[in-house]
Amino acid sequence: MTHFEAKPFSLNGFSRRDALKFGGVGVLAAAVPLLGHVKPAQAARGGSWRVKIKNIHTGESFNGVYRVGDKYLPDAFERLNRALRDHRTGEAFPMDPRVIDILSLVQKKTGQNGPMEILSGYRSPKTNAGLRKNSNGVAKNSFHMYGQALDIHMPGVDTNQLRRIAMSLKAGGVGYYPRSNFVHIDTGTIRSW
Repeated sequence: MTHFEAKPFSLNGFSRRDALKFGGVGVLAAAVPLLGHVKPAQAARGGSWRVKIKNIHTGESFNGVYRVGDKYLPDAFERLNRALRDHRTGEAFPMDPRVIDILSLVQKKTGQNGPMEILSGYRSPKTNAGLRKNSNGVAKNSFHMYGQALDIHMPGVDTNQLRRIAMSLKAGGVGYYPRSNFVHIDTGTIRSW
């Protein structure tokens, strides 16, 4: 099994073009630090981290282990990056492993076995600009454009409960969109709206 150990990483000097030029797949998975705010028992035991997702726009899914202890699995991230690509342009981008960690912990805390539905993963700058024209709820410099955000929904779980679970992790940003029935999670500073 091929894996990379998580190491400190800085986005300084690392552009979207660099990620794509170097294949992008697994680049961030190999380089970012572990989720520092949350110390789940599985990390202490070196256990495996799983996630089960379904992209509601493409129907693509992922169900499996993406991390073992402090090692992210590039093959899993290649599949995740594809499933979480911009469905409007078809462009994939390396997802930040920390947002997948947050997703995994949220999913586990729901107690549900079904897949987490993904409404939005990576967004190309072109897609983000187009969405901004039609909604004041889309950030100009969205974390989605850097593979650091997901908009999620979990069948059988009230969206407000999903929001509370995500906020309890204190691991990044959490946005609550009850009218659209989804929660936004990202790897930015701890904040909520």
